[in-house]
Amino acid sequence: MFSRRNFLKIASLLSLNLFLTDKLPAINQRKIIKKIIPKSQELITPVGMGTWLTFDVMPTQENIKTRSIILDSFFKNHGSIIDSSPMYGMAEKILGLSIKEIDNKNRLFSATKVWTPSKLYGNEQIDNSFKLWQLSKFSLIQVHNLVNYSAHIKTLEKYKKEGKIKYLGVTTSHGSRHEELIKIMKNDNIDFVQFTYNILDDEAEKYLLPLAKEKKIAVIINRPFQGGNLFNYSKNKKLPKWIQKLDINSWSELYLKFIISHPSVTCAIPATSRIEHMKENMESQYGLLLNNQQRREVKNFFKKLI
Repeated sequence: MFSRRNFLKIASLLSLNLFLTDKLPAINQRKIIKKIIPKSQELITPVGMGTWLTFDVMPTQENIKTRSIILDSFFKNHGSIIDSSPMYGMAEKILGLSIKEIDNKNRLFSATKVWTPSKLYGNEQIDNSFKLWQLSKFSLIQVHNLVNYSAHIKTLEKYKKEGKIKYLGVTTSHGSRHEELIKIMKNDNIDFVQFTYNILDDEAEKYLLPLAKEKKIAVIINRPFQGGNLFNYSKNKKLPKWIQKLDINSWSELYLKFIISHPSVTCAIPATSRIEHMKENMESQYGLLLNNQQRREVKNFFKKLI
């Protein structure tokens, strides 16, 4: 017989289960997207994390704890590439201190830069990055904004031969120095290139992205939200239903999904210091990528918002 006592027991267990479920972090059941690093065929998830401004804070306990929570969410959602630079003030130091607090960091793909006109100081800068991140090996070191590229790339080649870095690359930002970048991509043996590309700043589609595919160079995209400016266009606007049917549920997911769906893009690196924004960003690397037709439709839709 199904007694009142049994009913109360079952009800109690169900209530406990609901309580515990509510306390657990949400697990995304959609398929995780992976991209290929062309030179090695290594698989990597396509949404990383930048640290410009967001990690350039004083090394207080509160700041480190906040960013450790953000990093924990990043890794739990299959995040991998974290990009920084000596140019970003305290960012590398804060990263090192925050990562130290994280248990689940096996996926870390560490990417930093060398940024100085001096070759000698460049060597010191690289060694300092190892100390600040508290690492014995970097996944990637890049020549930042092509500053003294010819000297620093030789240093990075030496570090790569010694096994201190896995990949080397170059960066630009704000759509600048593309002519010099194209020359390097055509003639030099680099593994990664980083430049600006988003749904509004799409100049890279004309030449840089096709060239990267031709030369088998992995692509990291900076300023995916145009420094946050894209959200000014979509503020207080709802996503149309036809976009939601593409398995996209927020504007940040739309902006990132548009980028990482390009066949030549390996990873985008949005920066944030807020846990809710981190969770939204990471949603974009689940589900399906947009095809070329869908990307065109999304871009045309967005341009009507401007």
